[in-house]
Amino acid sequence: MALQWVILTWIVAAEAALALLVTLPWPRLIKSQIVSLTSLILQPAASVLFFAAFQLLDLYWKNEHRLMCTSEICTSEERTRYEKSMFKAQRNAILCVSACLLYWCISRVCKYHKVIKELEEAEKRLKDN
Repeated sequence: MALQWVILTWIVAAEAALALLVTLPWPRLIKSQIVSLTSLILQPAASVLFFAAFQLLDLYWKNEHRLMCTSEICTSEERTRYEKSMFKAQRNAILCVSACLLYWCISRVCKYHKVIKELEEAEKRLKDN
């Protein structure tokens, strides 16, 4: 596994853990602190989207220029190597899509939490008046 895929795997694992932390039913004070910390992390972490998109483009280019092993001339070793490279490409594509999807989910949960907090504050102001 090349270094960029190891990095992307760790990023997806960290995003999954962060998504779990953000969506768990914590007490209100802890939840707001977790969401505010996550919101601070989100903007610098947006580079993950560009990294994953670049890796997807790289996978697409490699797939378009890959030697095909469909004829009967191919040996079993060549066919096995071809299938293995296809499986790796599919795994890596799933990693890229997962990184983007998890980032989007985390950002939406943080946004919804902020909206809910603003609505609660507006409701509290209206009750006080």
